[in-house]
Amino acid sequence: MPDKKTRRHAKIRSIIENETIGTQEELVKRLNEEGFAVTQATASRDIKELRLTKMATEFGDIKYVIPHSDTPGINNAKLVRVLAEAYVSMEQAENILVIKTASGMAMAAAAALDSLKIKGVVGCIAGDDTIMCAIKTAKDVSEVMKKIDKLLG
Repeated sequence: MPDKKTRRHAKIRSIIENETIGTQEELVKRLNEEGFAVTQATASRDIKELRLTKMATEFGDIKYVIPHSDTPGINNAKLVRVLAEAYVSMEQAENILVIKTASGMAMAAAAALDSLKIKGVVGCIAGDDTIMCAIKTAKDVSEVMKKIDKLLG
């Protein structure tokens, strides 16, 4: 029998695949309804361990998703859509590409960028509305910017 954490993670995946859960509080409430006695701190750790990010829905709500390209139903077109919905602007700072996003969307956009595996991008760190992408060299930043512009159309 799977341990409690494994069962809880499976239940979280099921909940976010079938419902619009946009906050930790909503997730805690749903898990408690399903018989998992969890605190917000536990839910926060689970969100990090499952690498959940937020994405805008077609109705304008925000919900948790698992935006990995190897996840069924998440393909490059969806990753680009996540990035496009979040994107506000980008600017070079040496070998760092700073991308501004809509408030609350940076984590989802950064996860989408990571999953798109754009050549030259070493990795991304996201806050609430800002992503810092480490680019291999300062010369490569303009190429990465062109690739992102092309993706965004």
